[in-house]
Amino acid sequence: PSPKKWEIFRGDSFQLELTQPEESFLIAMKIRCLLKAKSIDVRMAIGIGEKEHSAASILESNGQAFVFSGEKFESLKKEKQTLAIKTPWPEFDGDMNLILKLASIAMSKWTANSAEAIKIALEKPDLIQEDLGKKLGIKQNAVSGRLKRAYFDELTEVDALFRKKIRTLVS
Repeated sequence: PSPKKWEIFRGDSFQLELTQPEESFLIAMKIRCLLKAKSIDVRMAIGIGEKEHSAASILESNGQAFVFSGEKFESLKKEKQTLAIKTPWPEFDGDMNLILKLASIAMSKWTANSAEAIKIALEKPDLIQEDLGKKLGIKQNAVSGRLKRAYFDELTEVDALFRKKIRTLVS
């Protein structure tokens, strides 16, 4: 991807555009994994909506999705959330933001080791735990423990629900 689709700015902020909105929770989890594996955390806002202007830099593009993500990001600290969404569908936002708030509680407890395990499990969903353990240099039972403590199964269920609801709204 190029600066047309993503860009880091002000040194500690980034913006990313996805063409498939149902991927946004999974991508947010992957970003969080990458950063938590380095003992860094992040606040993120997802905005879904129309794109009215496409510029050479994503920072100059505009439309409903950009406005929604900016508005939601500005409210995260006050709402004591690390991940939230704003869309053209207020009922969806209300339900999903509660789910995202609970998912964020789980993600905020990730250690660098659990984030690394989740990152690989998300990137290679067909790997069995034994093979995941080989990639991490640990035993299968240690992989199982890390994923369980990180609420991997529950977060995968959140992703499936998120995808289902977005597909229903977008279609």
